[in-house]
Amino acid sequence: MSTCFVDQVATREILLRVTNVCGVCYSDLHEGDPIYYDLQHYRYLCQECYEKLCEKMNEQCEVLEEEGLFG
Repeated sequence: MSTCFVDQVATREILLRVTNVCGVCYSDLHEGDPIYYDLQHYRYLCQECYEKLCEKMNEQCEVLEEEGLFG
């Protein structure tokens, strides 16, 4: 899903200036963690939420299942 997300590594700058929590589950993000910027919803996701969201998306970045990430 590279057209839907930007893969990054959490840096000190990202964590201090943008966010230090996942945009979906609000779990803490730590320096060095793999993080994913959701280009459709303008938020950073942890790896677990990114993987769950990818399973529910088509190639046009549309969510096919609306039950929620944890449903």
